[in-house]
Parts: sequence; structure tokens; C-alpha cells
Amino acid sequence: MRARRSGRNAERAFRTREFDAFVAGAAGRLLHAATLLTAETRARNPYAQALLTASLAHTYAVWGRSRDEDPYELTRRELAARFARTAWRHHGGRGVLAALHPQERLVVVLRLHEGVAEEQLAALLGVPEARVRAVCARAVAALRTAARNPGPEPVPDPADGRATGDAPAGRAAA
Repeated sequence: MRARRSGRNAERAFRTREFDAFVAGAAGRLLHAATLLTAETRARNPYAQALLTASLAHTYAVWGRSRDEDPYELTRRELAARFARTAWRHHGGRGVLAALHPQERLVVVLRLHEGVAEEQLAALLGVPEARVRAVCARAVAALRTAARNPGPEPVPDPADGRATGDAPAGRAAA
């Protein structure tokens, strides 16, 4: 009995070390993808951090059972699914992709930033490949337009010193 328990503890410790090594190597890139998805900034990304934490918790929970599966792909898929389920509650932030609809951000981040194939992305989202191509093209066109016509310069918020994106009271935006 005691030998079996110590064997399970050793296996759990090994699995935890493997998972810790995976997180150390992949967390930065996954957090960047989550930050792009949520349209938050690198400096302020609590929603992205929460998405990543929940996705990594799921990956850890299935770590021993998913030996044949790439843990990065598993975590990225869980991150995308969690974002898709909760994006309607989050209206974006001030990040680079804030001008895009959540579905457009999801397609752009997974397709262009992460390099997920159209057919894989279509299967993940449950839509035809043509829809993935159309959403991606529309999102890229919107980003190009936004890059040519930037909005007003952000101004510091007197309350906390961060930029707000709104013109100060009493002044019209240029």
C-alpha cells in the first residue's frame, strides 16, 4: 500500500516538473496571444491573465491523459475556446486589435499570429473554411484602415497618469 502511494507521489511530482517546464517555456507566448485576443495592453491585461490561468489549469488537469497531444496546442485551443465563450462579456481594451470584433480578433490571432491552418481554425470555431477566410480578410482590411487613419492621441488621465484615448473635457478631438 505504502509503495503504491509513494509511486503515485513520485509520478505526480514528475508530472508537475514536466508541466512547470512547459509553462516556463510557453507562458510568455501564450500570454501574448491572450493579450491580443482581449485587446488589452501588455501593461494592463487582467482578462488575458485570467484566460491564460484557466487554460493552463485545464491543461494541467489533463496533463497525464494527453501524452500524445502537444501541450501548447492543447492550451491554445482551450484559450481560444474560453475566449470565444466569454468574449461577449468583454468589449475589448486599448490594444492594437481593439478595433476588431471578438470573432475577428480570434481569427486574426490564431490564423496570422499563431499560424493555425484555416481548416483547423474552421473546425475549432465550427464554421466553414470560407467563413474563416472572409473574417480574416475583413479583419485585415479593418486593421489597414485603422493604421492609415489613427484616432486621436491618447491623453494622460489626471487621476492615475494612464492614457485614456479621449480628448480632455472642454476640447474637441482633432
